[in-house]
This record gives sequence, structure tokens and C-alpha cells, in this order.
Amino acid sequence: MARVRLLRDGQVTLPAALRHKLNLAEGDWLDAEVVEDGLLLKPLSARERERAWDELMQIIDEPKRREPIDMTPEEEEEWIVEEIEAARIEEHAKSRR
Repeated sequence: MARVRLLRDGQVTLPAALRHKLNLAEGDWLDAEVVEDGLLLKPLSARERERAWDELMQIIDEPKRREPIDMTPEEEEEWIVEEIEAARIEEHAKSRR
């Protein structure tokens, strides 16, 4: 059993051996649950990575239909830039809610 120490603001550092064994990296999330004998931490990142991979494979496997683009390369580039900017604005608005 590994021992960890509770630090300032409730921070806990997991020993490197456990992080490697669970394939955890900085920024990964853990589900925390109070159980009868203490605290249970479950890596969320592994499940999320697997789910994200499955979702990506579904997107890749979907049939694609692309309408012909009736734009010059310059017009197409400008349209792409506008779409990216619109997506960023929308994402920013969602994060402020």
C-alpha cells in the first residue's frame, strides 16, 4: 500500500509508481468516492480516453458526403478562417455560462 500525505489546500501527490501503473499524467481527472473504509480514487482519464477513441472511430466510419465547393482557394481559406473564429466565439460563450 502506498502512503500519501495531505498537503496545503487538500492536495495529494500520488507516488510515481502508481501514476505509471495507472497511466496517469498531469491534468488527468480522478473520480473520488467515500467508501466504508475511506476514500476510493478511480482514474477517469482511462475511461474518457477509451470513450473519446470510440467516438472518434464512429465519426471516421460514418459515410461522408461533401458538396462541391464553388470557391476559389482564397475564398475557401477566408471561409475556413471565419468558421474557426465563429467556433471560438461560441466555445468562449459556452465557457462563460
